[in-house]
Amino acid sequence: MTRIATRFATASGRKLLVPYITAGDPDLETTLALMHTLVKAGSDVIELGIPFSDPMADGPVIQAACERALKNNVSLIQVLETVKRFRETDTDTAVVLMGYLNPIERLGYARFAELSSAAGVDGVLTVDMPPEEAGALVDELKKNNLDSIFLLSPTTPDSRISQVCEMASGYIYYVSLKGVTGAANLNTVEVAEKVANIQSFASIPVAVGFGIRDADSAAAVSETADAVVVGSVLVSLVGEHGNDPDTLHAKIFEIVNGMRKAMDQRAGVSA
Repeated sequence: MTRIATRFATASGRKLLVPYITAGDPDLETTLALMHTLVKAGSDVIELGIPFSDPMADGPVIQAACERALKNNVSLIQVLETVKRFRETDTDTAVVLMGYLNPIERLGYARFAELSSAAGVDGVLTVDMPPEEAGALVDELKKNNLDSIFLLSPTTPDSRISQVCEMASGYIYYVSLKGVTGAANLNTVEVAEKVANIQSFASIPVAVGFGIRDADSAAAVSETADAVVVGSVLVSLVGEHGNDPDTLHAKIFEIVNGMRKAMDQRAGVSA
């Protein structure tokens, strides 16, 4: 069983909390320290963004984070080295790399998968890889016991949902809003309907992200989703307090732990 599957299997009614931060924003030492803060705050899976110059699915907050990281010439290899350092003291928390295809293609699918597995990565989400063309990458990831995570959106037809659910492992990531990361106006009723439809096709958990900004929205989404993904609100804090580590860690802990407690309270389980 993979580390992601173990997390879901041992949740005992507790919904998983999946924070996203961009690796190397503002630097890799801060990223490593933040990963441990996220765990202390109650995170189950960490999505680590690979900095990319054209993050087309992301809004201005995560675009700016990528720019800050790229100013320091943060590379995919350095991101993997950061995961390896995280694994020196944390062997339980799942780590998913989230990014775009170009850096992975440049490294080569086989080498990327081998290095990711060796570093302690558990899953990969490639935003701009359509399922029709993902076979070769998925095969390499599978050879190295890495999960392949795919996105579904509000406009995805049932035929494609079925196709993605057959190919994906780990979890399905449902994008709760039309548009880019950081958008507002989350409609939890519509999200619940869409998640229920995806769950009718899927044999693996469904995570929901985009538009989750606080404890209330995280708790509301956790009523129907198996996991809640939060990104832009955390990345915004890194942008605002990246030069003040004490304040940054305190604020990140406060908001993530607040979500954790709200989700657990909604599920009726102890934190």
